[in-house]
Amino acid sequence: MRLPVSTPRAVTHAFRSLRIRNYRLFWWGHLVSLAGTWMQDVALSWLVLSLTDSPAALGLTMTIRFLPALVFSLYGGIIADRWPKRRTILVAQVIQLVVALVLAILTSTELITVAFIYLLAGIRGLVESAEGPARQTFVPEMVGTADLPNAVALNSMLFNAARLIGPAIGAAVISTLGMAACFYINAASFLAAIGALTAMRTSELHLVPRPSRDSSWRQLREGFRYVRSTPEVVVIFIVMGMIGAFGYNFQTLLPLVAKYLLAAGASTLALLTTTMGAGSVVAGLFVAYRGKPTLRLLLGSASVFVVLLALVALSRWTAVTAALLFVSGVVGVLFMTTANTRLQLGVPDHLRGRVMGIYVLLFIGTTPFGSYLIGFLAENLSSDSEVGVRGTVLCLAGLCAAGVVAGLIYHRRSAGRSAVGSGADAEMGAGAE
Repeated sequence: MRLPVSTPRAVTHAFRSLRIRNYRLFWWGHLVSLAGTWMQDVALSWLVLSLTDSPAALGLTMTIRFLPALVFSLYGGIIADRWPKRRTILVAQVIQLVVALVLAILTSTELITVAFIYLLAGIRGLVESAEGPARQTFVPEMVGTADLPNAVALNSMLFNAARLIGPAIGAAVISTLGMAACFYINAASFLAAIGALTAMRTSELHLVPRPSRDSSWRQLREGFRYVRSTPEVVVIFIVMGMIGAFGYNFQTLLPLVAKYLLAAGASTLALLTTTMGAGSVVAGLFVAYRGKPTLRLLLGSASVFVVLLALVALSRWTAVTAALLFVSGVVGVLFMTTANTRLQLGVPDHLRGRVMGIYVLLFIGTTPFGSYLIGFLAENLSSDSEVGVRGTVLCLAGLCAAGVVAGLIYHRRSAGRSAVGSGADAEMGAGAE
């Protein structure tokens, strides 16, 4: 089915969730905020490399940032089920503003050190581990279940539109005003999200009943029992865990690709990030229009992503790498939105926060392992930095491929068990007749 994006009706259909006032406020406010965050991430990666000239230091920065998600995202899922989600996100945005402002002041006064960067990265990660499940599960409360697939796709497009805008602005700001200016602008951008959340009409939210106030451990066990008993969720989590840990560490990977494989600077890094964002926006628009997330699409897009990651490792030309990253952005969004939508639609309301907490754990919480592995391998795999980075990317592609294969094997085995069980039930029914 072709996507007739040239017609006004098709465009309106693709953006239909934005007719809902609360979601429209959320979408535009977070577009501004996330653009500032991407601007900061580009500047921060370059700042760490400028201070240390060490891939391992950059990898450790990402490890420290995402380590709290490994430890606290499951509890973040409990918070998402227990507490008002809008309030949780609002508090998190205020704290993120303060962290960005401190980073900006330390950089502009030349007091910044790698130790300060590590500390601020840890605080940021702690806040994100609590906010992530709440942000994921807040979408159904804003739009309801009927428009949920469209809203999840638009959320993905929001994230990647920010990735398209932020690095481009960041590269211009770094070259003209310096890195500190990026951090100041990011701090100001959080005001847009804070204002949007404050302006929402809580009476128009689709609130779900909160679970009973059992112990946190008992509630976690309930969430894990549901996941273990639902084969499709297990398949999604197997693939998501490996790709989340070893494939989606672009914030760590792209600076190394730009500097060591392409022998380029901050402007090329911004180009690569922006190109991937452009592919992601195109895919987000397509998914928002089609709205048919299937398990076949999830596994197929994950497989193509693995191949593209290996090709990025082999490329020596900026134009070719940019083209590969554009297509990677397309299939990456197909994978993420399909996984997110199928989870949110299939999970019972009272368990959604905890299941999405596991989702955040596997998608973001595993990042410390991947980030540290990227930095360690890039620095130690070979004395030649180019060879080390190239080998690292190929290793990551291999690990992601293992996750896709494991997911396919589990899917086929669970489907086979279901078929055998159905056949046995049919025979028993025939015998009873």
